[in-house]
Amino acid sequence: MAVEIQKVKSFIARYKNEKKALISILQDIQAEYNYLPQETLRAVAECLNIPLIDIIGVATFYRTFSLKPRGKHLITVCSGTACHVRGGLKILNEFEKKLNIKAGETTKDRQFTLETVACLGCCAIGPVVVADNNYHAQTSIRAVDSILKKYRKRKK
Repeated sequence: MAVEIQKVKSFIARYKNEKKALISILQDIQAEYNYLPQETLRAVAECLNIPLIDIIGVATFYRTFSLKPRGKHLITVCSGTACHVRGGLKILNEFEKKLNIKAGETTKDRQFTLETVACLGCCAIGPVVVADNNYHAQTSIRAVDSILKKYRKRKK
């Protein structure tokens, strides 16, 4: 996907070139490209007159942002204590096996990115998997196939 600098500038203009809107601008860029391409960060730095290193600092501080391309579907497996003791690691391993990637990677067809998170804060319903902001409670290894199947259907 090619980056359109004019589109990035329109995101910035939407917030009246206000530096205080940096996070909102980055969220708009992330929503458009599914990550923050380097050239978009440079354009933001130039338009808002903010050092590029400061923008990268914000982009790397918040987990919601990614500096490398993500898949169309984001799968997040909770690795917090409650989820871990209920089989979270086995579930993560099953996703890695089915997707043929490791946590932190994206499938070659760019359909799935697999991530872990230290805690989702819903320990009572663990182990928890979040797929495209949909929470799957008390997930088991057997549920991995059905979760992936649901999102593979959306691809078509």
